[in-house]
Amino acid sequence: MKKIFYIFLKDFSSELRTRYALNALVMFIIVAVSIILFSIGSEKAPENIFAGMFWVVVFFSAMSGLSRTFVSEEERGTTLILSLIAHPTSILLGKFLFNLVLIFFINTVIAVLYYTVFSDFVIRNFEMFVYAFILGNIGIAGSSTIIAAIISKANAKGTLYPVLSFPILLPLILMLIEITKFSVEGISLNEATAEFLVLISYDIIMITASIMVFEIIWRD
Repeated sequence: MKKIFYIFLKDFSSELRTRYALNALVMFIIVAVSIILFSIGSEKAPENIFAGMFWVVVFFSAMSGLSRTFVSEEERGTTLILSLIAHPTSILLGKFLFNLVLIFFINTVIAVLYYTVFSDFVIRNFEMFVYAFILGNIGIAGSSTIIAAIISKANAKGTLYPVLSFPILLPLILMLIEITKFSVEGISLNEATAEFLVLISYDIIMITASIMVFEIIWRD
């Protein structure tokens, strides 16, 4: 646990110094929300459309900010040092914890800004939305971490990340959009049990599979 925390602390301190991911995410959020706002204008869009657009913004913000989780280690030549001081599982979980904190912070900013700017985005079942938000962030962080580990070993790092992320994250995003529609419509939690079971299963499978294959990726 100490090594996991130290790796998280290292990445957190590095991000505070460089602000690479944070600046990229903040700029993307401002641009994406502004484009949606100006595109809609004074027209009244269906509430379901806003639910879909919210997770589209979240998806692409993750693409712009989480891709360098392991790439930065390769560029700075610190991969060997990490291999010597920590077990691969500790490295993965430390990186996952950092991505989880970052994505929770950024997506909370997106949610608050989105809810403030778009008055038509009204959540009638807030409890359902919060549960989906938490499970969705865990799934995005877990998937993004292992994908970042894979592309760090490739030559075409910039283009490979969205190519791999799209098919892996698409089922998660579609399920989150569906649950967000339910929360906007005010449907009860009991009626969305199947969707939540899919979300929980996705998170468990992605994190478990990541732990199982990461050592092979890291040692390669």
